[in-house]
Amino acid sequence: MFLQNNWAIALLLNTILLIPVYFSPKQLLTKAGLIHAWVLGVLIWGCLGWRGYVVVMFYFLVGSGVTRVGMKAKQEAGIAEKRDGVRGPENVWGSALTGALCALGVFFLGTSTLLLGGYVASFSTKLADTCASEIGKAYGQRTFLITTFQPVPRGTEGAVSLEGTLAGIGAAVAIALVGWATGMVDGLGALFCVIAAFVATNIESVIGATWQAKLSWLTNEIVNFINTTIGAAVAMLLLYFIPS
Repeated sequence: MFLQNNWAIALLLNTILLIPVYFSPKQLLTKAGLIHAWVLGVLIWGCLGWRGYVVVMFYFLVGSGVTRVGMKAKQEAGIAEKRDGVRGPENVWGSALTGALCALGVFFLGTSTLLLGGYVASFSTKLADTCASEIGKAYGQRTFLITTFQPVPRGTEGAVSLEGTLAGIGAAVAIALVGWATGMVDGLGALFCVIAAFVATNIESVIGATWQAKLSWLTNEIVNFINTTIGAAVAMLLLYFIPS
């Protein structure tokens, strides 16, 4: 009965939330993106309940908000996100596929500290990446290529800045705390999520600085999937070898 009710709540809640978002004059998602976000929301609630849902919603709302920080200046510089930051299906799954796979793992295999840690870490990593990139592009005073530490213009693939790095760490901490507050991870697990996000975000910058421009198939969405998978994997390894 609980299983049936959990999925019924997932369907009803996400449908109710979809309606005002669909008709809102301030779009956060394309029409196709809304449908895919609905599928994701149903899946997360159905597999993890309200705790997992709170984590993904926190990521989505903060990530969407920070994308719009300094939007006018980023548009003038030609470094703003496409569609003025409005997300499509590719953005939904590029950011959340790793977390969705962790949620499915919990559903089919049972509650697992490793999978729950991987889930939280995947969104810690993605929000860290989003905040580091968007705050760096908006407010970074000095930006450097991560592989050479040579100064480069803001918005360059693989560029890092102090402002962006600090914003990324803060974002990782924020989601890790949400995961801890909802009981998905304990204190040590939350710390591991922050460490994993920092490691994965810097690896993502290296990928951007080296391979992304050379490989046509290595789109931002695929890099996001790789990034979140690395974050989840690092957290799971830490939880495995250094259990609470």
